[in-house]
Amino acid sequence: MSGIGPIGRMDAGAAALRAKLDVLTRQVSDGRKGPGYGDIAPEARRAVDLRADIARREAWAGTISRTLARTEVTQKALGRISDIATQFYAETIRMDGTSGARISAVAAQARAAMEEVANLLNERYAGEYIFGGTDSANPPVPDPRGIATGGMATVIAAAVAALGGGNAGAVAAATLAAAQSDAPGTTPFSDFLSDPGQGLTEPRRAVPAAEGERVAYGILANRNAAATSEGQTTGSWARDILRGLATLAALDPSQAQLGADFTDLVATVRDGLRSAIDALGEERGALGAVEQRLETTARRHAEVSVALTGQLAAIEEVDMAETISRLQATRTQLEASYRAIALASGLTLTRFLA
Repeated sequence: MSGIGPIGRMDAGAAALRAKLDVLTRQVSDGRKGPGYGDIAPEARRAVDLRADIARREAWAGTISRTLARTEVTQKALGRISDIATQFYAETIRMDGTSGARISAVAAQARAAMEEVANLLNERYAGEYIFGGTDSANPPVPDPRGIATGGMATVIAAAVAALGGGNAGAVAAATLAAAQSDAPGTTPFSDFLSDPGQGLTEPRRAVPAAEGERVAYGILANRNAAATSEGQTTGSWARDILRGLATLAALDPSQAQLGADFTDLVATVRDGLRSAIDALGEERGALGAVEQRLETTARRHAEVSVALTGQLAAIEEVDMAETISRLQATRTQLEASYRAIALASGLTLTRFLA
């Protein structure tokens, strides 16, 4: 009976070594101290906090990445609109006292340009209209193909048709009022953007970039965001461009003979386009500053996440070299234990006395 006790103790020791070997084998396999928070006590609470912080920063970084993709599309659209405004600004310089043939050509080009500008204001990213504000599912310019014959263009054309007799100032004022109008049937912009209770007053679209930090980046089709228009302006670079193009599109070659009335009206268009070009430059610059800020914030999140991940790894993960060494030592111990048990189990009284 006295031989049973030592063998039992040896078997219990072997069982403990087997359990330890199983734990070490799993740790070498997945690199983690254990599957439960009890395995990393007393640092479990800190690990939870670290994981939450990393997840928040990953969410912010993902949102920033999508926003930067959106602003890139916005910048390209603004750049093309600026190119169009610059092109027709140059045309207004050449049109002073020019032939009727040039006036006809510019008028035709201006009608086509109005449609292109309208389509650019309807630019989309990931299925959303980027110049539509919170009404991102609907186009900010509902009828881009018909904009050259729509309400605003029709009112402007009627005013331009009455040019003569020293009324260039009155005609310019009429075109300004038409471009500024948010009245249904006149404005080319959507009901949402033209509503004082919605698009006309809603804040710019913004992205949550960090804890308590929202960065505004949105631009609406019918009003300036960060830019301030100055000079001969409706207060909106988009309206100024559409006003100028609609005025040029309405010019008749015969009006070149009106002298000062014609040149004064063209000068008004030129000043409006110049204002729009300047405002667009300011808008693009401000948006570029927003992009730079978001990129800096995203880098900061990435750097902090790396540091936090290192801290979390120190809590949850094992030292692989040390663990492999302990695994090998435990396996050696267990094999020695099995040999000892086998030797002890084979003893008889006769062999023991011998």
